[in-house]
Amino acid sequence: MKKERGIRKIKTVNIQQNSPIHRNGYVLEPGNWKEYDPFLILMEDIFQKGAFDFHPHRGIETVTYVIDGTLEHQDNKAGFGKLEAGDVQWMTAGSGVIHKEDAASGSTVHSLQLWINLPKTKKMTEPRYQNLKRESVPVRKEEGAVIRVFSGSSQGVKAKTLNHVSITMVEIDLEPKASIVQDLPGSYNGFLYVLEGSGFFGVDETEGRAGQVLFLTRDNEDSDSIIKITAKEKMRVLLYAGEPINEPVVAYGPFVMTTQEEIRQAILDFQNGKFHQQ
Repeated sequence: MKKERGIRKIKTVNIQQNSPIHRNGYVLEPGNWKEYDPFLILMEDIFQKGAFDFHPHRGIETVTYVIDGTLEHQDNKAGFGKLEAGDVQWMTAGSGVIHKEDAASGSTVHSLQLWINLPKTKKMTEPRYQNLKRESVPVRKEEGAVIRVFSGSSQGVKAKTLNHVSITMVEIDLEPKASIVQDLPGSYNGFLYVLEGSGFFGVDETEGRAGQVLFLTRDNEDSDSIIKITAKEKMRVLLYAGEPINEPVVAYGPFVMTTQEEIRQAILDFQNGKFHQQ
């Protein structure tokens, strides 16, 4: 019998004005490395063109989900792409990338960007991009429910997304009073973010609403678990869950490594043009 998970904590996201063309708020704030493992940061951004410039990353993956608007992506290797509402870009920074994500001209983008830690053995892996278009993502359908599987699986519906760390990411759209069960390995650490509407979550039917993060209980067991989700009104929610890495985290800006020496090397490599710049 699969163990049913509950909700251990709820947090409301506070969106603040960062500049005339940029508002943002932490869904997952930095520094809580052990609690959020393997996740590092999740930022919600609402912005217009010019909010972001080119910047580096090393030692992580970034997963960008577009809630609304048209997002343009560029990197220092002349790569270019566009993401529309409901699309996801899964970027492995690995050994180092320099990139920019910005709103297309005339567009206001509403997005979520998650940073996933990479284990020490994968920190210097080759960079790669996976653009997951909404219309091509595997879909599980139940009565009053549509579940899009961006990574991992949902009741046998599996994504083809490549992972260095085992991650489940699903978008769940529910009609009022509709209910679904999402399966997860018992060892996964995870959370839900309600984008629209409200509903009830987990074994205790904890209520959550738009703008709230709900953190799942976890008992570290290897056996499978489930989380039950029921819509009070029409609801859209994202579920993220993953296998903890259980390694030291040393972060400095966009660099996330396991030691201070690795951070110093990342800074030197960036300054010396070694970030996928050859």
